[in-house]
Amino acid sequence: MNHLEHTAVSAKEALDRLQEGNRKYLQAVTPQGDISPAVRRDTCENGQHPYAIIVTCSDSRVIPESIFSAGIGELFVIRVAGNVIDDHQLGSIEYAAEHLNCKLVLVLGHTHCGAVDAAIHHDPSGYIKYITDEIKLAIGEETDPDLACSLNVAHSVAKIENNLDIRNMEQENGLQVIGAIYHIEDGHVEFSCQGSGKREV
Repeated sequence: MNHLEHTAVSAKEALDRLQEGNRKYLQAVTPQGDISPAVRRDTCENGQHPYAIIVTCSDSRVIPESIFSAGIGELFVIRVAGNVIDDHQLGSIEYAAEHLNCKLVLVLGHTHCGAVDAAIHHDPSGYIKYITDEIKLAIGEETDPDLACSLNVAHSVAKIENNLDIRNMEQENGLQVIGAIYHIEDGHVEFSCQGSGKREV
């Protein structure tokens, strides 16, 4: 089966699967996703068919495949400190949406984010400044870390929508962009930063 024959998962079904996967994760002690030799062979021979695109932070405590109880080939994950968006992330999203037929883009921020903390309390130099400057643009004068994380997610969602002409892709392909916050303290994901004019941050 090639990707043209593969039936795409709708944005709603993808979101349902993420939510159900997170519910399983909250009760799990070992990884829940399929990483078996059989699925490795299948994805090698038949290609990848991820049902969702996850843009998230590089923080080592944030592991999307575990958080959503997903296995090999199920999630197209893009990681960068502070889950900020630039041309590289946009290109990766565009590829997965157009060539892998993913219908859902989830920007996943998290609590206790070091990049957001650095943007609030510090003025880093070097290449880190590119990240913190983008976060500062997103959060403005906000100093509450939780609110700042939500604002940063909403900013990334808006940047994806504005740069990839998401509204046309939504109408033509059913693509949806939303945001969420992963709570490091207890593992639950709060799907509350909606895209397409429905952001609740």
